[in-house]
Amino acid sequence: MLFGHNTDVKLGESLYHVQTEDRGTANGLIDTTVYCRGRVLHRRTNNYIDLLPLDPQRENVLRKRIDDQHRSVTEEIRSGALHLVPPPSPVQEQPASAKHESSARSNAALASALAIELINAKTWLAGKRANLHVAVRKKQNGEAIAGALVTARIDGAAEVTEFSTETGADGQAHLEFEMPRLAGAEPALHIEASQADSKGQLKFQLKARPRVPTA
Repeated sequence: MLFGHNTDVKLGESLYHVQTEDRGTANGLIDTTVYCRGRVLHRRTNNYIDLLPLDPQRENVLRKRIDDQHRSVTEEIRSGALHLVPPPSPVQEQPASAKHESSARSNAALASALAIELINAKTWLAGKRANLHVAVRKKQNGEAIAGALVTARIDGAAEVTEFSTETGADGQAHLEFEMPRLAGAEPALHIEASQADSKGQLKFQLKARPRVPTA
């Protein structure tokens, strides 16, 4: 079983995204990551090896641990107990005469500044396990983007859960997770990447046939 939470915490001029997820019974870890402007600012990991193998009662205990860890981190951010130093804001002051021209250029490039490629597009799904190999580049010149926040979700899933990570120096990132149960009529894999004001997205429609038959 995989559980998770995603919460945005506004503190002053900074918006922090807090993501807590169960890394699966193969890892036995509860992982909480705090992002701000595409950067990882804090990570907290605790194991739940003592609850393995899971049964319905232990799953309830695991859910509570995940809830408590996520709540603890968000409350520490709000209270200031968790000291975070946000990266510099990408917005720079400029002369009033140049603001309108600059705004027009940035708005035109905002939606399509980043190009996303799912490198293993034909092999990313094996049974019920997703393993995404993603590359993020500048759309205009193909330059690899390091430190971009990459988020994947399954549209049409029974429970809304997102999985996030950052690209490395080569502009590539790996996301691995167990596929959630599908409930929507048109499920799709949705991948987004962002860095400062640059964004990009990629969407793959899922078909019914990849489901693994049960014996």
